[in-house]
Amino acid sequence: MLIFGVESSCDETSCAVLSVEEENGGRVFSLRSNIVASQVETHRLFGGVVPEIASRAHAEVISKVARDALSEAGIGPHDIDAVAVTSYPGLIGCLLVGTSFAKGLSSSLGVPLVPVNHIEAHAAAAYLCEYDLSAPFGALVVSGSHTSLYDVPRETSFIPVGGSRDDAAGEAFDKVGRIIGLPYPAGRAMDELAVRAAEQGADEDVPLPSPAIPGDNLDFSFSGLKTAALNYVNTKRQSMKLKEGDPLPEKTVLAVAASFTNAVCSGISKKLSLFLKSRNYDKLVLAGGVAANSHLRRSADAVCRKYGVRLIAPPVSLCGDNAAMVAAAGYYALKEGLIADSAMNAYASEEAAEKAMKECGFKPLH
Repeated sequence: MLIFGVESSCDETSCAVLSVEEENGGRVFSLRSNIVASQVETHRLFGGVVPEIASRAHAEVISKVARDALSEAGIGPHDIDAVAVTSYPGLIGCLLVGTSFAKGLSSSLGVPLVPVNHIEAHAAAAYLCEYDLSAPFGALVVSGSHTSLYDVPRETSFIPVGGSRDDAAGEAFDKVGRIIGLPYPAGRAMDELAVRAAEQGADEDVPLPSPAIPGDNLDFSFSGLKTAALNYVNTKRQSMKLKEGDPLPEKTVLAVAASFTNAVCSGISKKLSLFLKSRNYDKLVLAGGVAANSHLRRSADAVCRKYGVRLIAPPVSLCGDNAAMVAAAGYYALKEGLIADSAMNAYASEEAAEKAMKECGFKPLH
């Protein structure tokens, strides 16, 4: 079986071809191609993703990205057995480009069209690196727009049990990176600066609150942490009489990056520990763009080891938005008959998608 994946939820246009062989009651995934066209350089000029520009860029390149994915996989369009596409959540204009392309492709080929939840697709990237991964398991998805914990009783059922009540960890990394002078996106640079700070023994104390909400819950709040970092930097600039545009001293940049990274990771670890303590999972999937952060991977691994849980995290190359993860999630949805027709739409939020699917008789997600 060959599944063609399409991803366009934010600022990466991606198409992939995933080969799936079913044998002895299991499956073997073989990634034939995974083409990603990034818009990072364009949006860097604005310090963040501009939705209108992003959707136009998707429309300009999606046909070429699809052709490249087919070419690298060594197949033609008529070899495709199903088309899986991110239909929610995400930037609505961006999603519409991908879903429109996927609907046209599936209709012209006469193959099933499979709508995919972008957040669940992030977790599905783990199937591409772990042959024996199967539900049930726990999942922690940390990205630019989500920081969420899930119970996953089966491959197509993600039950949210905790998450951020405001900002997401990835967004907070980008915002704090920006105020200390880093270009968008700042996640990787923040991680590298935190490593340097540890190596050099940064001695500047940056008091920051924990994003873990107090109490017996599995929720986070990153807005207060982000504001505390901003206030610290502004106070520092005033005390040093720095003018607008003047760079911060390197030791301050290193200290803020390290302290913020530590606060995020320790806060997530605190709730992850509570999550695993209250469950009986032997596997935890860590996924999403921020799962590429080396400090978060180490802290999550430490928590998992404490509870005898195996941590499964996709390689860094599959942590960001890509169509390979969409195709993997699409395979399991296809097996359960979760397919759509040409009336399928795109939705900015999970809530809107679930409401629409229930109204049209689509099989419930949970």
